[in-house]
Amino acid sequence: MDIAALIVWIVTALGGFILLGRWIQGGGLRQQQSGVSRLPAPIVFGHFLLAAAGLVLWIIYVVVDNDALAWISVVLLVVIALLGFAMFARWIPVQKTEVAAGAQAPAEKNLPVPVVAAHGIVAVATLVLVVLSAVGVGS
Repeated sequence: MDIAALIVWIVTALGGFILLGRWIQGGGLRQQQSGVSRLPAPIVFGHFLLAAAGLVLWIIYVVVDNDALAWISVVLLVVIALLGFAMFARWIPVQKTEVAAGAQAPAEKNLPVPVVAAHGIVAVATLVLVVLSAVGVGS
C-alpha cells in the first residue's frame, strides 16, 4: 500500500507541476499585482511547496517505515487538500466566465480542464491510500 500511495502521489505531483507551469507561463505571477488572477500566489505556492515536502516525507517514510512520518504525511495532505479545494473553488467561476474583448484573461482560464480534473481525482486517491497506509492496511 505504501508503494501504491507513493506512485499515485508522484502522478498527482506531475499533474500539479504541469498546472503550476501553465499558470506561471500564462502570467499568473504578473497578474497578482493587477488582480486579474483569482489564484493568490501564496496559496498556489503554499500548495506546491507543502505537496513537495509531503512527497519527500512520504519517500522517507517508505524507506524507514516510521509510523509518525505516515501520520505527519496525512496531516500535511489534509492541509494540501484544503489549499487545493480553495484554488479549485476560485478556478470554477473563471472557467465559466467569458473574457470581454480586449480584456486580459486570468492565467488560470487557460489551465486544461482534463488536467485539473485528473489532478483532483488522483489527489483524492493519494489521500485515501496514504490514510490506509497510515492505519496499517496492506502492511
